[in-house]
Amino acid sequence: MAIRFGRALGAASVLIACILGLPAFAGEAQWVEVRSPNFSVVTDAGEKRGRDVALHFEQMKAVFGALLIKANVNLPIPLQIVAFRNTKEMRQVAPLWHGKPTQVSGLFQSAQDRCFIMLDMSVENPWQVVFHEYAHQLMNGNLSGEIDPWFEEGFAEYFSSIEVDSKGARVGKIPEITYRILQQDGMMRIADLLRVQHNSKTYNESGDHRTVFYAESGLLVHYLYDNQLATKLAQYYDLLDEKKPIEEAVQQAFGMSVAQFDKVLRNYMSGGRYKYYALPTPAGIASTGYTTKPVTALDAAAVVADIHLHSLDYHDKAMEELQDILKADPNHPAALRGLGYGYLEKGDFEHASEYLRRAAEGDSKDPRVHYYVALLMNRSSGFRSGDERARMRKELETSIALNPDFADAYSMLAFVQINSGDNDSALQSARKAVSLNLRNEIYQYNLAQICIGAGKLDEAAALLKHLGGSSNPEVVSRANWSLEALEQLKKAVQQSASSVANGAAPVKRFSADHPAEPQFQGEEATRSEVVPGIVQATTGAVKFLKGKVAKVDCSTAPAAIMAIVSGAKTWTMHVRDSNHVIVIGAEKFSCEWTNQRVAINYREKSDGDGEVVSVELQ
Repeated sequence: MAIRFGRALGAASVLIACILGLPAFAGEAQWVEVRSPNFSVVTDAGEKRGRDVALHFEQMKAVFGALLIKANVNLPIPLQIVAFRNTKEMRQVAPLWHGKPTQVSGLFQSAQDRCFIMLDMSVENPWQVVFHEYAHQLMNGNLSGEIDPWFEEGFAEYFSSIEVDSKGARVGKIPEITYRILQQDGMMRIADLLRVQHNSKTYNESGDHRTVFYAESGLLVHYLYDNQLATKLAQYYDLLDEKKPIEEAVQQAFGMSVAQFDKVLRNYMSGGRYKYYALPTPAGIASTGYTTKPVTALDAAAVVADIHLHSLDYHDKAMEELQDILKADPNHPAALRGLGYGYLEKGDFEHASEYLRRAAEGDSKDPRVHYYVALLMNRSSGFRSGDERARMRKELETSIALNPDFADAYSMLAFVQINSGDNDSALQSARKAVSLNLRNEIYQYNLAQICIGAGKLDEAAALLKHLGGSSNPEVVSRANWSLEALEQLKKAVQQSASSVANGAAPVKRFSADHPAEPQFQGEEATRSEVVPGIVQATTGAVKFLKGKVAKVDCSTAPAAIMAIVSGAKTWTMHVRDSNHVIVIGAEKFSCEWTNQRVAINYREKSDGDGEVVSVELQ
């Protein structure tokens, strides 16, 4: 990467050139960071280009709000934009194919805690690809519920073709490639297009059908906006929610049959005419709230390493890069934070703790450091003591104070609060996480668990029933498990109330506590999820244990006894009814489990002896 190294770095110039795989005498370039009201752009293409990039994204954010008639637009995951001055530098972060970087002019890279947009500023139009993916992120943060793939992808295509400059935005251009694809490969029937779901073959398999689906979805959204029919979408989806057939919903909402719709859409395509709208730049967006500061060579290298750290193709390389940065500056805060996160993801809690502690000492105003410290405590020890809960709460509250829109921090804080008996604050935090990222199903699931812990069982049931309609089979499975357990809990509470009315002692209800660590397929879950328990005979707070199953004794079925090895200690865990205990990660409890890693929610009977609330296979 072309970086100008200051004299203060001395020999570090050679080191950094080695880190980035380029000769130390590469062309002179000064890295800068341009901050706008909502974005950070790190670039070596010059301050003016950096400011142009920031302005582009501010305008796109404003256009998104205008298209969806939304005054406040959430940015659901912190975003870092990096604008490289040439293609050679861009190749350092490009995805690998057979070990070699692919040719890309723009790249969107998403992760749970951080998103990155990388641009090659030497090409004419690096925007279209990244704006398409960025539209998905904006929809996640600002639209509730799932949307059919045709509108999801069609709106992203419509959004990605917007042209912006210092004067404003031009909306509505249909890319020439859309016409070529549909002329060459033909169009789908509108009914077939509208039926495609996230698990459909057309949407998931590469090939001509998927290409046509994307192109025609974009064309359909352009047509709807051109003909002022986008406002009819709400009525269309309401009809679908009422279980009306697609054909009937189209007729009632858009005033034409699907056959007529096919004809008008084909005519719209063959006519090659579309409306082009001009949206002026909102007042002040191009002139206020922008700052620029120089970025050192080490800081620029740390930014690239952070991108690599969040990429499967470069994760190991990132760890080496970060270690090399520390050789030049042993207290570099971003490198310490990156290594702490990297070791945390590897499950090496000892090294993660070391680097995150040093990062916090070096940069106490980095919200990610405080969040990672809390995440480390969550994964390594959970909510076992009041002191640990207090420390986690402090770290998360500090992270949120530094970044009030940090959804992950709110979600984890909710579990710390519920385990501290602060139900009202827990509900507020969990709801805030959902509001910041409306379509994040993990946050919705977490909110359901918090509702259970706070005794709001009807709200929890409504959330779980909604998740039961997810397009993600694993989300559906977990939601159904939880809903079934919740129904058992509600019955038990009703029975307990009846018993109390008749003079019997009340049955102890479930109390939410630290969960197992779920991971939904294809998406890293926030490690702050709890599983609803059922009524148990043993009273007391629910505790958490991770370990390995040594053996299972089912000689007194349906009861079972599990021997769990955790560290140097073997625990005896009693299962009252193996047919009804909650099991996550398997269809049912098994007496054949051996050498199986598990996470257990339990109530302690005596030292080393507990009664199982739930079991999750790791």
